[in-house]
Amino acid sequence: MPALRKKTRIINIGGVKIGGDNKIAIQSMTNKDTSDYIAVIEQIKALAGAGCDIVRVGVLNETAARRLGEIKKRSEIPLVADIHFDYRLALIALEEGVDKLRLNPGNIKSPENIARVAEAASKRKVPIRIGVNSGSAPREILEKYNNVICSDVLVESALWEVRMLEKFGFYDIAVSLKSSSPSATIESYEKFSALCDYPLHLGVTEAGISETGEIRSAIGIGGLLYKGIGDTFRVSLTEDPVLEVIAAYKIKNALRLK
Repeated sequence: MPALRKKTRIINIGGVKIGGDNKIAIQSMTNKDTSDYIAVIEQIKALAGAGCDIVRVGVLNETAARRLGEIKKRSEIPLVADIHFDYRLALIALEEGVDKLRLNPGNIKSPENIARVAEAASKRKVPIRIGVNSGSAPREILEKYNNVICSDVLVESALWEVRMLEKFGFYDIAVSLKSSSPSATIESYEKFSALCDYPLHLGVTEAGISETGEIRSAIGIGGLLYKGIGDTFRVSLTEDPVLEVIAAYKIKNALRLK
């Protein structure tokens, strides 16, 4: 039987709570251009029908950000906006009513702009997921470890990003530390879990097509869930996102998780 889950803080994502004793939520991400909101809405309907609990959409420009309100109105499940560098897109996404942001404060760089996003998210009670992966580690931390991507790089990067939000009094945070290596992923989450009680979003980055991606995710995600680590997860595949949800249930069912 899997180990008892570590108790983490509870955050509320549009009515779906993760952390604590809440169920382990399954997530996916649309792969349509968010500007084409009709196509995105259809994809979200298919994901919800497959049992997806939370969906993420890419927000690469202002046009996409301005479509989020319409998508939110028609989405049956909570909506997460994926923001990379432009704090203004995060502010628009919040205005449009998204349920969560996924961003790395370090990519925004300016403390004033990080503070603007933290204040706006706090006002609307919208959580932020810090998404650290093997391709987003800060240069200074990479150099400290001789430019070798390892679990310590991911953990230190995540702590650095977390502190940026905490500096502005924002604690409604989830964290992910994804590597393309299942073993490095497991090690990173284990180390971070021992240091913080923020809820953890599990995943193996660049998992690939179903044939290989399901195996890599089953090892990385399944291994962590078996150890009692993780509050939500996404199986990242490069195909129809409905296949991600199907694969996620295979992992949960194999471990007999609620």
